Amino acid sequence: MSNTPMAASPLTRAVLEIDEYVSGFGWDQAARLFALVDTARLRTQEPVLAAQLGLADASEATSGLTPIEQEEIPAGRPLDEFLGTIAWPDAVAGCALTVERLMLPPSAETQVPQGLTGKKLTRWVAEHPDRQEVRMTVAVLRDGTRESAVRLREKDSPTEVLTGPELVPGLAEALSATFAD
Repeated sequence: MSNTPMAASPLTRAVLEIDEYVSGFGWDQAARLFALVDTARLRTQEPVLAAQLGLADASEATSGLTPIEQEEIPAGRPLDEFLGTIAWPDAVAGCALTVERLMLPPSAETQVPQGLTGKKLTRWVAEHPDRQEVRMTVAVLRDGTRESAVRLREKDSPTEVLTGPELVPGLAEALSATFAD
């Protein structure tokens, strides 16, 4: 993709590529799951698929990861439950998930009314004046390497995307678990 920095690691480039791709659909989207495959291996082992994805030209960088979007995540099923059902074939080097959520600043934690859980807590967060709508793209590799990108709806621009390996640790752990034996 045109806006992904060339100096970044292959995983960071993949996360930013996915973020840019998903941003093209606008906001209020369902979660999306991606397999991450080694681009050079894909060209060698699946040349037809590589050609369909526009990766047939071996003169381009041969190192890197190619995101391949998976089938839709079932609506109405809790994300953690769904992730617990995933097993990846050996050809998949990693995976990524993009999801939109409401986020509150850390200062709001002290304001949460006692005993508020489930739908009532969700409603409280949705009505909080300091809430932020965010799109999080989290990726992990089999070796445990992780990367995340967070985009605020309020600052919806490719130049305003925050990246880092520990931005969404819970989701990264859940994705890593999809590679556990």
